[in-house]
Amino acid sequence: MKRAISFLITVYVSVPVILYLFPWILGQVIFAHLLRFPFFVDLSRPEDVLNHTCNFYLNTEEGISVGVWHTLPASQWEKSARRSPEWYRETLGDGTPVIIYLHGNIGTRAINHRVQLVKILSAAGYHVLSLDYRGFGDSTGDPSEAGLTNDALYLYHWVKKHSRGSLVCLWGHSLGSGVATNAAVKIQEQGSAVDALILEAPYTSVGEVVVNHRFTKMYRFLPGFESLLWNIMKRTNIVFANDKNLESLISPLLILHSEDDNVVPYHMGLELYEISLQTQRKFYTDAHVNMISYSARLGFSHSSIYLDPNLSDVVRKFLENLRH
Repeated sequence: MKRAISFLITVYVSVPVILYLFPWILGQVIFAHLLRFPFFVDLSRPEDVLNHTCNFYLNTEEGISVGVWHTLPASQWEKSARRSPEWYRETLGDGTPVIIYLHGNIGTRAINHRVQLVKILSAAGYHVLSLDYRGFGDSTGDPSEAGLTNDALYLYHWVKKHSRGSLVCLWGHSLGSGVATNAAVKIQEQGSAVDALILEAPYTSVGEVVVNHRFTKMYRFLPGFESLLWNIMKRTNIVFANDKNLESLISPLLILHSEDDNVVPYHMGLELYEISLQTQRKFYTDAHVNMISYSARLGFSHSSIYLDPNLSDVVRKFLENLRH
């Protein structure tokens, strides 16, 4: 019994020591890109899990190739049989809004809740481009905050080039919310605001999620542990500061958050909503800012907002308001 207790104490104490000696491990945990769920899906064959979808790759920078699925809107379904990637690309110019889906950590663009959301958006009449960032899925390279942001930025400009003026919306879920706002800030700095932002289960900053995670809470009484985590994230340049980004972003914004989210606390979404409202007042913009909250009794938690039967209407109302 004493040996077992001694072993557990050793394991417990070793975690902060290991993080201090090997700070890169925290980044691996945050991205969790090596957990390539689902394991037995061929990402080059999206038709195995998603109809009316074409797989292609983009070289976002030298040596980096990222995998993307382009799922067509319902208006193009009947025409899509046996069509080439070039045909799919041309359809981006049909005047239909385009949603770039930036997923969270763990797994690939083929995870079920991501596929189900894409099906809903496609049926609602939108082009959807689902990106696996560098290091995720069948994409090459290693993930970093700057790298993920650059991948999203490249895809956004690529879509803008081929969509002939169609509305382009960045949809970020969880970790992807930070990628979305990072990219939106860079686009705004380049002289034009992103057409629309939808943030699903967004956090204030990824550091706040890490230090408030149920696992790290077990260590919070250890002197200096929380400071160690913040120091590691600073040293490894992992920030994903949605709160800071929204202080300057003037794009229309829709936030979706469930009250029973067990990964990103609901109050973080509320805080971001308030920050964005203050930003629009500060810069005297008339950009639409809205937040949809889901009751805990619905059980949507962190990744199941796609189960809302009214989700397509919520998105449609938000995007149609931008055209007036």
